[in-house]
Amino acid sequence: MRYFYGIDIGGTKIELAAFNDKLEKCHSERVPTPQTSYEAWLDTVENLVRRADEKLGAEGTVGLGVPGFIHKETGIAEITNIRVADGKRILEDLSVRLGREIRAENDANCFALSEAWDLENQQYSMVLGLILGTGFGGGLVFDGKVYSGQIGMAGEVGHLQLNYYALKLLGWDKAPIYQCGCGNQACLDTYLSGRGFEMLYRDLQGEELSAKEIIKRFYQNEDKTVKFVAMFVELMAASIGNLITALDPDMVVFGGGLSNFDYLYDALPKALPPYLMRTAKVPVFKKAIHGDSGGVRGAAALFLK
Repeated sequence: MRYFYGIDIGGTKIELAAFNDKLEKCHSERVPTPQTSYEAWLDTVENLVRRADEKLGAEGTVGLGVPGFIHKETGIAEITNIRVADGKRILEDLSVRLGREIRAENDANCFALSEAWDLENQQYSMVLGLILGTGFGGGLVFDGKVYSGQIGMAGEVGHLQLNYYALKLLGWDKAPIYQCGCGNQACLDTYLSGRGFEMLYRDLQGEELSAKEIIKRFYQNEDKTVKFVAMFVELMAASIGNLITALDPDMVVFGGGLSNFDYLYDALPKALPPYLMRTAKVPVFKKAIHGDSGGVRGAAALFLK
């Protein structure tokens, strides 16, 4: 039997999961991400793969999901939150160690691919995956294949900036302008993420609360929180509307902590039409089926056709 390994490379943990050709999980292991040296990082990934090979009695294919991307022309990793591997030729080095081809994609692309390959979603030819987590990221899948662009950067929607409608909604004279980790200001990463949801509530409502507490108060019909959520949904519509205009996806799937706010799936499609062209069709919006397993599952699927 052939096995497909997906490895989710995170800043604090690395997870390997092995799947069969139906993307059914057969094995998994999670270990801390080494912070001391690149050699220790390579050793950790290699050992995860070797242990999976030994357990399953086969050499599986190896796909990586990384929080950044591998530059297609230079082969250099741009993964700034994993300092020991940033700027390194990780695919080349792992391929030499493991004696097999290694493929990699941005973790949001892997998330989108995992959802697009689910039997329930294979009817949709263009899938836009959006992660509403610590940050706001995106992945693009066309006909079951990730689209990552010329150098591997496609889908970095979190680094688009607030548009005219968004700034008007937040208030020209009072809109909080956040500094993004990429070096720019007003990136969607700092507004549409779970973190942005909390920061906006703090700065517009004058109270520091967790996303869970904000959502709890919303369902309790607290007036100021209901109004805040209505504004946030409009902010999402004004921002995501641009993506829908540019990409015209069949389905948009949400992942990350804020994707568990079920109200969004009813409210957002209703808020979108004013931000779209007259003949545009609002796509299907769904919550991720595979949750936290999406990253490893999608990385494994990089070898499926």
